[in-house]
Amino acid sequence: MVKPGGICPAAGPWKAACSIADIHRMPYFSRLILFLFCLVVLVESRKPKKRRWTGQLESSKPSHLYKKNPDMTKIRHGKPQPLLRVDDHDFTMRPAFGGPAIPVGVDVQVESLDSISEVDMDFTMTLYLRHYWKDERLAFPSASNKSMTFDGRLVKKIWVPDVFFVHSKRSFIHDTTTDNIMLRVFPDGQVLYSMRITVTAMCNMDFSHFPLDSQTCSLELESYAYTDEDLMLYWKNGDESLKTDEKISLSQFLIQKFHTTSRLAFYSSTGWYNRLYINFTLRRHIFFFLLQTYFPATLMVMLSWVSFWIDRRAVPARVSLGITTVLTMSTIITGVNASMPRVSYIKAVDIYLWVSFVFVFLSVLEYAAVNYLTTVQERKERKLQEKFPCMCGMLHSRTMMLDGSYSESEANSLAGYPRSHILPEEERQDKIVVHLALSNESSSSRKKGLLKGQCLPRDSEAMPGEGNF
Repeated sequence: MVKPGGICPAAGPWKAACSIADIHRMPYFSRLILFLFCLVVLVESRKPKKRRWTGQLESSKPSHLYKKNPDMTKIRHGKPQPLLRVDDHDFTMRPAFGGPAIPVGVDVQVESLDSISEVDMDFTMTLYLRHYWKDERLAFPSASNKSMTFDGRLVKKIWVPDVFFVHSKRSFIHDTTTDNIMLRVFPDGQVLYSMRITVTAMCNMDFSHFPLDSQTCSLELESYAYTDEDLMLYWKNGDESLKTDEKISLSQFLIQKFHTTSRLAFYSSTGWYNRLYINFTLRRHIFFFLLQTYFPATLMVMLSWVSFWIDRRAVPARVSLGITTVLTMSTIITGVNASMPRVSYIKAVDIYLWVSFVFVFLSVLEYAAVNYLTTVQERKERKLQEKFPCMCGMLHSRTMMLDGSYSESEANSLAGYPRSHILPEEERQDKIVVHLALSNESSSSRKKGLLKGQCLPRDSEAMPGEGNF
């Protein structure tokens, strides 16, 4: 019921109901406040009720069907205390700074000997380089006395020996898939530092006996900053400190020996340093050079001698053969020197090749000399013919050999010629050597009366186009 005054009666706290007509008669501002108030009451009534803290954890009801174990991986522990107190020490200083020199042992395992270059006088080697020393600042307590192994990230935070390769041209630490660096620390502070390195270093070679030579190369290790008063490098196990792979082989060399040495190196501005040497001896295989150099050169010399059996009048054949052998020898010498450094001394292969080249060149000169001397001789004979012209108006002078029987009249026809050219009486029954100067007409008439004979030129050689008559 609504009172006549227009005021809605209360029907309980916060639950009075007014008619729709009374609500429409209320002012706009009052209706807005009423709407917001009802909205707040509705929201608060739908919020879950919070339980009060009683100081005791509610225990879950035990179930005989399933009991879930707690996941320890999701339990957050506090930050673990580091065993290595790296931040508590100054690792820019060497261990036992100010005291005696720290001993650093070294051992090497050669993985491969990649290449030997005679032109650049260097070699490339891949190896595992390991250092051993003791740093008490890295000691840590351990009940099981087990070591801890780290990768290359810890190397940048602690002190490590500054060993470098003397006379190296290029070197790098392998980084596939990560940096190939290993650091192992023992509880008493002993440290093992290992890395995989490829280095290209210089090797002084002597080619006086090439290709029958043997070369000795060395890889040298030394501390860059610390003298022998601060750091003492030594081979950890003597000659056993150098290990090699049995499968190491080279195409051109035979590896004969690996050994280690050590000595002191002096620099005038800094002092004395410990230096370690990895020495290895290489002996060259000769069979390759026999096939590629010695056998071809020998065959070229033998080929040049073939021209001695070719007729001296075959000028194109002899000249082309001689020039071909000379050019081939030049190509062989150039190919050998292209794979060698430009040294100022004579190599053993140079002596052999140049002697072969001289033989080939002399064969060409021999033909040139023969051809020249033959030309000179023919020129002299031609001048001699011009000096003594033909007698009796005859055209050619011939030497005739008469065989068989002959008449006295035919023999008397030779009375005009010197007796020295006629054989003695006892030999006339066999043959007579005469010098005749015959014209074309007389020669044709005499061919019928004379017996078989052969016309020869004055120098005892048959002229082309002439036969027996």
